[in-house]
Formats: sequence, structure tokens, C-alpha cells
Amino acid sequence: MSSVEIDRSLIGQASEAYWVEVEKGAIRKFAEAIGDPDERYRDEAAAQRAGLKTIIAPPTFPVTFRAPEEPIWTRLLDRRRILAGGQTFEYERPIYAGDRLQCRVHFTAVEDKVGRSGRMELLHQEIRGSDADGALVFVHRRTTVYREPPQQRGK
Repeated sequence: MSSVEIDRSLIGQASEAYWVEVEKGAIRKFAEAIGDPDERYRDEAAAQRAGLKTIIAPPTFPVTFRAPEEPIWTRLLDRRRILAGGQTFEYERPIYAGDRLQCRVHFTAVEDKVGRSGRMELLHQEIRGSDADGALVFVHRRTTVYREPPQQRGK
């Protein structure tokens, strides 16, 4: 099967580093938005009773860590053909309010698939976040589905 359009020569590339400052208010708003009642995301005392230094972010919080620029490997893709795929999160430690994290988006792989609506490519990326000392804090893996153009589907 030929490539739908993702430039595979860019696999292995990473975006420029960008910094994210994790704020208590952002954590609280995110926890409310996803409907998670865990008090460790809202209440400093509850977090400390749980043995944490301060409130922590919910596990899916890194979805809010947007790079300031679109990565080169997705810049020219037709947005009408993009669907969200799966995502996973891996942690070395919790994300704390007050953290300053250096993040990079990494282009890790492309897979070809054929579904009922035609050919597609699965674009695999990772956002890796490290603390100010350079220690890895999290890896957010995500898959984006890039479908073939409508006029080519079913051929």
C-alpha cells in the first residue's frame, strides 16, 4: 500500500523544546471539566494527607500541553481528514502544581491500515516532559488517524 501523505522521512524528528508552567488553577479547572472528584487535584491539605507535597494533576492533564508551533510533520496535513486515535500516559512521578516542565513532541512512527472507509495512516507521536533538572516526568503517547482523501475512498 502506498503512503496516503505523511512524510515518513521525518520519523525520528522532535519539535523545539517548550516550557509548561503547571498552575493550581489550571489543574483545578481541568479536574472540574473532566468531572473527576479526587480532592488531591483541588485541595492542598488533601494532597498532603495523601503524602504529596502539593496538589497533583489528573493523569490526562498533559493533553493541555500544546507546543507553540505545529510540528513540521503535521503542518501541511488536511485537517478535515484527521481523527483522534488512542492515547496513553506513562509517569515517572506525578505532575505537581508549580512544576516547570520542558516538553518536546516526537514523531515516532507511521502505520498503514485499511478500514471500511478506505486507506489510512496512523501517525504516532510522543510528548515527553522533563523537570528543570532534566529528569523525565511523563510520556504522553498519542495516535492520530489520517484518512485518504474522500475521492479515493473505496478504490
